Amino acid sequence: MKLINRHIAKTISWRIVGTADTMLLSWLITGDMKAGLQIGVADVTTKLVLYYLHERAWFKSSVADSNKRHLYKTVTWRIIGTLDTIILSMWIWGDASHSLQIGGAETLTKSILYFLHEKMWYRIAYGVRKYREARRKNG
Repeated sequence: MKLINRHIAKTISWRIVGTADTMLLSWLITGDMKAGLQIGVADVTTKLVLYYLHERAWFKSSVADSNKRHLYKTVTWRIIGTLDTIILSMWIWGDASHSLQIGGAETLTKSILYFLHEKMWYRIAYGVRKYREARRKNG
């Protein structure tokens, strides 16, 4: 199994969680279900690409300690993700106040969700079994 398959699977599983969170927060903050759905749909497109690139970049990282790695990945992804959501919200909703509220709320919710997602995927050997075995031997 190639590592790219793991990155794609992680991208898709995170996008499901992240999009549901964005839609819910957008709806609750704007009071408009349609706006929540529009922001969520736009979010899927941009975030799939951004998350995949982030995942590939972090794969090349030399940070080996799992807790530090999860924390650093959470922070870097949250910065990218929140900026993207604020920009999309502004573009779709046209209200800076709501866009910043959505971005602020998701900073908290998604940081927690992303950290848990990373911890879960760290325990799953899908796509990295051979890589981890080689790393242990060379290690």
